[in-house]
Amino acid sequence: MPGITILTEQDLRSAVHLDSDAVNCIEDAFAVLSDGKVVMPPIMSMAIHQHNGEVDVKTAYVPGADSFAIKMSPGFFDNPKIGLPTTSGLMILFSSKTGQLQAVLLDNGYLTDVRTAAAGAVAAKHLSRPESAIAAIVGAGMQARLQLKALTLVRPITAARIWARDPDKAQQAADACAAELGIPVTATTTVAGAVDGADIIVTTTPSSEPLIMAEMLAPGQHVTAMGSDQETKCELHPACLAKAALYVPDKRSQTEKLGELRAAIAAGTVSSEADFPELGDIVSGKHPGRQSGDDITIADLTGTGLQDTAIATMAFQSCAKLGAGTVFGD
Repeated sequence: MPGITILTEQDLRSAVHLDSDAVNCIEDAFAVLSDGKVVMPPIMSMAIHQHNGEVDVKTAYVPGADSFAIKMSPGFFDNPKIGLPTTSGLMILFSSKTGQLQAVLLDNGYLTDVRTAAAGAVAAKHLSRPESAIAAIVGAGMQARLQLKALTLVRPITAARIWARDPDKAQQAADACAAELGIPVTATTTVAGAVDGADIIVTTTPSSEPLIMAEMLAPGQHVTAMGSDQETKCELHPACLAKAALYVPDKRSQTEKLGELRAAIAAGTVSSEADFPELGDIVSGKHPGRQSGDDITIADLTGTGLQDTAIATMAFQSCAKLGAGTVFGD
């Protein structure tokens, strides 16, 4: 039996970065998803309300691929109060031919962070105006910072604003992003202040109440909502979807249960029978994206198992080239 490769977070951080390779990996995954052949079961999700936590399990198999991944991703949103990160978890890679375990990726949520930010970049690349220069980030956690960095990979971002419920955290995130990216990043005291005049808006919170109101949105803006991935979450007021010229889910069957679409259907703002192109359809050219510079576009990202299989496979291959990891049982 072939050996099992154990990859630590340090191994994975040395081999995988939030860069154009990661964005291309996730972009390709969206294109593959649009062909309808991917085997991707619904997300298994468990809420742990007592500790403000949740655990998601995601997976997907691409016919013809050598491997598939299963990802376990806990999110405990009070962890920062006790000095722990919000997210953790791991991915497990199996052979698609034999089902044998190939690798255990002890990424502690790192690969999820990278692929989620890369998905935000893909959405912005295909739905925002090419000249988009001003970004607004709602939230100040790790994903907020990564989303801003990801935007700079696909759009000429020259300035950004960050809003968070905790002004100190917003300022810390703004300072860190400005230092890393070399652009002015300011903390705002209101969501409206962050959104006003922004070309691209990204929401990255676990909020259960809408933070972006329809009246805040102006012609030409693109919104990527990626915090709503549970039935209890909602970052966009349902009227936002009605105002948009184009609403794009990552996977319709997920967003109607977990994403912003769920809240809009529940509010009666959007019909449950309405048809929407998925992001993979736009990436693959099966459906047009933005039609006008004045269009308001919204991407609703709940995260797909295919993204996890894609990034895990990429990480495994990259680590092998570097000789990283420890093999057991070979």
